[in-house]
Amino acid sequence: MVHVLSVVGARPQFIKAFAVSRALGAEHSECLVHTGQHYDHNLSAVFFKELGLPEPDYHLGVGSGSHGEQTARIMDAFEPVLEREHPDVVIVYGDTNSTLGAAIVTAKSESLLAHVEAGLRSHNREMPEEHNRVLTDHASDILLAPTEEAVSNLEKEDLGDRTHLTGDVMLDTLLWARDRAHEATDILTRLGLEEQAYLLLTLHRAANTDQPDRLRTILDTMLQRPERVVFPAHPRTRDAMQRLGLIEEVEQHLTLLEPLSYLEFIHLLDRASRVITDSGGVQKEAFLLDTPCITVRGETEWPETVTAGWNRLTDADSDRINQAIDHSFDLALATKPQPFGDGTAAISIVDIIHDAVSWQIDSIKHR
Repeated sequence: MVHVLSVVGARPQFIKAFAVSRALGAEHSECLVHTGQHYDHNLSAVFFKELGLPEPDYHLGVGSGSHGEQTARIMDAFEPVLEREHPDVVIVYGDTNSTLGAAIVTAKSESLLAHVEAGLRSHNREMPEEHNRVLTDHASDILLAPTEEAVSNLEKEDLGDRTHLTGDVMLDTLLWARDRAHEATDILTRLGLEEQAYLLLTLHRAANTDQPDRLRTILDTMLQRPERVVFPAHPRTRDAMQRLGLIEEVEQHLTLLEPLSYLEFIHLLDRASRVITDSGGVQKEAFLLDTPCITVRGETEWPETVTAGWNRLTDADSDRINQAIDHSFDLALATKPQPFGDGTAAISIVDIIHDAVSWQIDSIKHR
């Protein structure tokens, strides 16, 4: 039996941890640590309830703050948990401050560090997430890469000997959630929406929300669209709109919502004609659900979605956003590539971790 300590702190991590927790099953023990990086109910607690995740064994309650403050609080609160639990492996997910904080502490301990979603690169060093990814990968013992592109990135950084191609755990969860979402939510009816007759908008990255000109350009573009636009707004984005004096206009012309539960969001994403987003996770979810995506950034950590023709990068440029939304996306599903695996990534991850721990134990015995 392997004793695993899983660290989560933000919406995408809950989704990924769900798949791995199911695969760990009764054969291994898991301790779940929630850093509290996302503390809004619909960004945190509702996901545990909806996915059936057990309540966290530890809730660190770090809350918001600058990147340095938040990462430092995570490290300070996580270290005694790690010492108390003494796990065989710590699993971290993605690219948040929770990921990096837990990774730094674990790298200085006797526990192995496994990074799920290793090897992603946007090649934009202005993104805090890019630093978190790179630093976590170089600190990790086990790199669990979702795609061939991610494997290639790690090999270029001389990390190939720690790297394993697993497929993407988000696909595992999405396959589970898609059918359940259809039965579990009536959000289209409640909002009076027709399938394929609305645009879905999400914005949360600081590069957009903290730069008034960019945020205003994106929102002004969406306010002029003839289609109905559904906009579940991240708290950071709502605050930014309030500062710019845009909130009333957005409320008047767009369908502005509080953050949604996972199943509600997946159902909206599955039935939208297009999604406009700056989220890496939403880009991938859209691809997996066959929903055309417009990414209001200049780069992506998921280049496979762009190469396949399902994702168009526009940056915060009104003309390019409009052109991308109006693009036909006449794509054949029969020839659509499947770079993210077959929905069994979590099983592969658990097998790889088990083998790594067994090898480590065996090596210690034969010293």
